[in-house]
Amino acid sequence: MSSATNQNNIAILGGGNIGIALAKGLVKSGKYESSQVTITRRNVRSLQELSSQGFQATDNNSLAVRQSSVVVIAVLPQQLDTLLDAIREEVNPETHVLISVASGVTVADITNRLGKPVQVVRAMPNTAIAIQESMTCLASNNASKENMALVKELFDTVGETIEIHEELMTSATALCACGIAFFLRSIRAASQGGTEIGFHAAEALHMAAQTAKGAAALLLATGNHPEGEIDKVTSPKGCTIAGLNEMEHAGFSSAMIKGIRLSAIKAGDLYVKSN
Repeated sequence: MSSATNQNNIAILGGGNIGIALAKGLVKSGKYESSQVTITRRNVRSLQELSSQGFQATDNNSLAVRQSSVVVIAVLPQQLDTLLDAIREEVNPETHVLISVASGVTVADITNRLGKPVQVVRAMPNTAIAIQESMTCLASNNASKENMALVKELFDTVGETIEIHEELMTSATALCACGIAFFLRSIRAASQGGTEIGFHAAEALHMAAQTAKGAAALLLATGNHPEGEIDKVTSPKGCTIAGLNEMEHAGFSSAMIKGIRLSAIKAGDLYVKSN
């Protein structure tokens, strides 16, 4: 990493939901000051609230890169090539590490587009990053252990991280990033079922969400297999097993598996290289 004054500065190129949540998480952790984080967006006025909190806000991506050593690329895949072309002259392989959260974009895609052997780490967080509960997957094929540790430290401020092989990143997108929507839809369905059996909608949603939270917490706290915990609440000829079997007859598990598989395929097709 650079020993210059910008060594502790972070540029987040793309002030969308993920970029803003990461910026806030870094500061909330107490490990970074808001003045160390620059966020970019074409409509810089939409970053006014962040500016008032001490973050640096600009529509100049090149300037943000020049003033930072860690660069987070948080734009949509279809915007990536234009962004890389704009910052190419500012990227220095000796002083920069790039973090890409763009789905379906490999380390090689970025280094080839830049024409420079800069270290790149791919990160796939999910929207629970907004409450510091993201499951973030990290991968690289050219970053040093030091820089991988640095990136892990950044994303540990907004949830949990796991390092995986790069070829599994599109799968991680489906399971963790798209997965948020899948679990939310199942909670929504449970709440609708609750409303049908007599609860007010708001009550049913709260009860379903807390029950889902409890189920996940059980697995994380105990390390038990889901079926082991399911067995604890299913008794012979009981109501739980009746409900589970009815859902399985309707294809509950199969639908979830098929959805994750299709999302993984689509995630790999999101980035189309431009000339």
